[in-house]
Amino acid sequence: MTGFRTHSLSDPTILTVPSLDNSGPDHWQSHWERQSLNCRRVDMGNWRTPNRNAWVNRLNIAIRQTQGPIVLVAHSLGCHAVAWWAALERPTASGPVIGALLVAPPEVDNAPRDSRLCSFSPSARGVLPFPSLLVSSRDDPYITPDRAYRLASFWGADHIDAGRLGHINAEARLGDWTFGKTLLARLLDSAQFERSVMQQALPPAQRSAGGWRADLTQ
Repeated sequence: MTGFRTHSLSDPTILTVPSLDNSGPDHWQSHWERQSLNCRRVDMGNWRTPNRNAWVNRLNIAIRQTQGPIVLVAHSLGCHAVAWWAALERPTASGPVIGALLVAPPEVDNAPRDSRLCSFSPSARGVLPFPSLLVSSRDDPYITPDRAYRLASFWGADHIDAGRLGHINAEARLGDWTFGKTLLARLLDSAQFERSVMQQALPPAQRSAGGWRADLTQ
């Protein structure tokens, strides 16, 4: 089984943000959490009947309680929680969240498949202030490819077509989803580069000592 490898306390913490009913043991998020000491789940509270503001608040608390740089890895409704957190909390580009991997966000505006998704409508419109990738599937029953691309545009995320993987969840039988790890490595490289550029733009006295590096193996 492939896994993650991290090397120092300055490596980013990966916070997974699941969707409705939480992610079970066969979900790729659960695989990632078992494989890396730097990867842990955000407890969003009421998994069955989510409330947008409550989820945003739980996510905000988890971010504030985490030391060092953070990468958010969200699935389905968790993606909308991340987008609304950014819209309401207005984090800066120099804040602790350095990137977000947003996988299979569902439709919440136009006749969502599950009525529980309606509490997150309308979709947040703000561009995320950190590098982000939005991954969608061509045959996702919860959103069409065009609407997924529309969300990527709202959030300023690069759109990734993952092929035909349904809702990119446990039912897709992805195991630890190697392609997803590749995308996460790409995201980390982009985030590291942007943070480095920001650091170099600061006066020498304001630059942080050391830095962080993440090394993922497939």
